[in-house]
Amino acid sequence: MPLASLKKDLQKFADPKRAKLFLRFFKTGRGEYGEGDEFLGLTVPQVRSVVKKYQDLSLTDIQKLLHSPYHEHRLTALLILVEQFKKNKSYRIYMLYKANTRYINNWDLVDLSAPHIVGGYLLDKSRKILYRLARSKLLWDRRIAILATFAFIRNGDLVDCLRIARVLLKDKEDLMHKAVGWMLREVGKKNIKVLENFLEENVYKMPRTCLRYSIEKFSEVKRQYWLKKP
Repeated sequence: MPLASLKKDLQKFADPKRAKLFLRFFKTGRGEYGEGDEFLGLTVPQVRSVVKKYQDLSLTDIQKLLHSPYHEHRLTALLILVEQFKKNKSYRIYMLYKANTRYINNWDLVDLSAPHIVGGYLLDKSRKILYRLARSKLLWDRRIAILATFAFIRNGDLVDCLRIARVLLKDKEDLMHKAVGWMLREVGKKNIKVLENFLEENVYKMPRTCLRYSIEKFSEVKRQYWLKKP
């Protein structure tokens, strides 16, 4: 069976020592954002090498893999979905993704998939779903909402990123402060004036981490200007 074979291929790369390091790196302790996650100890390039072999895995098997307790299994499922979506921007792929966001439950899983699948699907469609996700109680829904806008930013469409960023400025999670700041930085790469206008309006409301991420590419003089604003 393809799914059993895929898992065996992943297992060949398993590294218990690296898995222990990942438990700390991905914050899996009690009360942390990755609480309870399990790892085999694979690197992303190792996972991608397996993904290449199983790009035609059925959606049924992908969903089963996505429900696995192992982080690398879920990452593999998502990267296969991304590859399939590149070939066919299927509503079924988008809906499978949207229905399973509670399993897309760490920052790397979101960041490597949401811009391609959610952002890619919504490029020429209503983005209302992103505003609902941005107000979700689930951290990963909120991160998906802002990361999906990366696809729009790449196309020079900056409006939804800025609007969703405003919704998320009061978020209590540091992971969200970083994500919002990152996307604002990408906005600045496309149009520095748009980012500066956003900062003028919102700098006093922005978490410090968010501000630092958003101005990371500024000159030192400009960075100090904004850092001294709040």
